[in-house]
Parts: sequence; C-alpha cells; structure tokens
Amino acid sequence: MNFQHVVSVDNMRKSDAAAIAKHFTSAELMHKAAMGIFNAVKFIGKVAIVCGKGNNGGDGYALACILCKNGITPAIYRVSDSFSNDGLYYYKTAISLGAMEQPLSTAQNFTGYDIVVDCLLGTGFSGSVDGKMLEAIEQINSSNAYIISADINSGINGDTGIADIAVNSDLTVSIGAFKTGLFLNDAAYYIGSMVNADIRIELINEEYKLIDYSLLHMFEGYNSEIMTTEEFFSRYGCSPKNCSIVQCIARLSADERKTFVVKTEHSAVIADLKYIYFCADYIR
Repeated sequence: MNFQHVVSVDNMRKSDAAAIAKHFTSAELMHKAAMGIFNAVKFIGKVAIVCGKGNNGGDGYALACILCKNGITPAIYRVSDSFSNDGLYYYKTAISLGAMEQPLSTAQNFTGYDIVVDCLLGTGFSGSVDGKMLEAIEQINSSNAYIISADINSGINGDTGIADIAVNSDLTVSIGAFKTGLFLNDAAYYIGSMVNADIRIELINEEYKLIDYSLLHMFEGYNSEIMTTEEFFSRYGCSPKNCSIVQCIARLSADERKTFVVKTEHSAVIADLKYIYFCADYIR
C-alpha cells in the first residue's frame, strides 16, 4: 500500500530547504506551490487573494500571476507592507500582469467575490492574531464566497492544530505534504475539505502516515484504547498547549503494547506500536 505522508512543520521546512539547495531556486519552489493550488481548484468568477508578509503571502502573489496568465484578473488585498524576497518579486510581477490591489478597508466582507484565497499565515504560525490580521480573518469568515486556504488555514498552528481564531475554509490545499496540525485539536472545526498538492518535494524524514478515514474502525478493535481529544487531556492531566498528543500516544502505545486512538468528531491520530497514522473525514 502506498501511503501519503504527514509531517511536522520542521521536517517540511528542512525538506523545502534541501530541495532549494539541490533542485530549485526558492522562487521556483514558490511558483510550484502556487501551481499546486491552481491545479487543485476550478477558478471561476471574481477572485480575491488575501496575503500576509511571509512566504504564504508570496504563494498568493505567485498564484495571482498564474491566474492573470490564465484569463482571470484577481484582486490582491495585503495586510502588511512587508514582503519576503520572492514574495516581492511575484507581487510586482502580478501587478505588472494586471492584478488589482485593493485596501483591506474596502473589502466589505469580500462581497461580490466568488472565490477568496487565504494566504495570510503559513504553517509556522503560533500564538494569537490581532490587528489587521484579525480583521482580515474576520472578514473572510463573514464572506459568502468559496474560501480556499493555502497550505493551512491562517491562525492554525501547523504542528498542534491549536487556534484561537482561524479562517473557516471550504477547501484547504496543503502543499508538499499534510502537516500534523491539520488533523489535531481545533483544526477539524475550521476545515471544510482538504487536498494535498504534491509538488515533488523529497522529505528529509518519513514521519507519519495517512490512512483513509473509512479504515479507522480497523484500529478501534480488540484491546485498543479509544478516547476523544477532550478525554485524552482530562485523563492525562495536560492541555493542548503543553502536551503533544502524537508523542504522548506513541509513548503510551510502546509502553502498554496496544493501539491508542485519539479523535475529534472528524479526525483521528493513531499509534499502533509500529507507526503513527492520521486520518480525517474531510480529506478528498
């Protein structure tokens, strides 16, 4: 069986860096990420791309370039005057190709747009959002448009899935490989559906595996320890912010020699002595 991979943020970051060192420039990798998003979605109608200052925002500017070259002129909304180096390149290119820049103050919950692309915060985000970032997330969440999150829903921690507030997506397009935070804690309640855009990045480490959600019952059989996320934290006296579900159940499985399943209403993480698996009913 060929498994898709689930990885930590650090593993993905190092894998991206290795690919840049051996195979691509960083700008080429950003274009590949944007093309992965473009190929995952049927873009029609009016499109808004909401960008932050980092490489996630850069993916949005690169996507704007691709859309312009394919007959769709997007509107760009920026929440910061800062850019990553590659992001600045693609921003200038997108504007030269005809992409329209609009101030966030005029967004009006993105009324009139058919698609809004969330490129605000990437997988390395942790903490809380405020200021223009918070305003942008709130406006996206109030929109009637189809919402796409690039790589991860802005506001969700890429490793833990913790979020005080995050973008509610109709579709999240993970880039390279699924991140652990897309399955844990709060993430399941912000993601409508999810796909992975495989941009042919060789992983430094093969950490975790993805199984189809329909196979979850196979791990919930005889002698398995099955808990909800809330039951897990209550039983072991910890919280999402100070306890890694993944590391904890891997240790418990090894110590007690049985399978552990910790799940939300829509996702689960499983440790079964040999591997750690993730699954979710929102993966398509």
